[in-house]
Amino acid sequence: VQLQASGGGLVQAGGSLRLSCKVSGSIFRLDIMAWYRQTPQKGREQVASITGFGSTNYEDSVKGRFVISRDNAKNTVYLQMNNLKPEDTAVYLCKCRNTFTGLDYWGQGTQVTVSS
Repeated sequence: VQLQASGGGLVQAGGSLRLSCKVSGSIFRLDIMAWYRQTPQKGREQVASITGFGSTNYEDSVKGRFVISRDNAKNTVYLQMNNLKPEDTAVYLCKCRNTFTGLDYWGQGTQVTVSS
């Protein structure tokens, strides 16, 4: 299973970015997908997740600003990030969990930098 994340970049506070993560080698529609972010100060934390049925969950600090979605036909999960804040600056990683085996697979991460 391979994951390829993209869409990061530099944006001013209040701006938006959309991250994408394409999965190959998995029965994507059955997988639970999640976005994490990682900083030296906070370590790794889960930002949002979505099941194969479309049920979503968000970390409190991003509720109302971030939206996770998936396109099963394209084997891709997205993270739309709006009203970005400097504290959202991090490396964002996508994770794929196989619901049958419980195994997790990680993408390589994409840098998001929000300037004040």
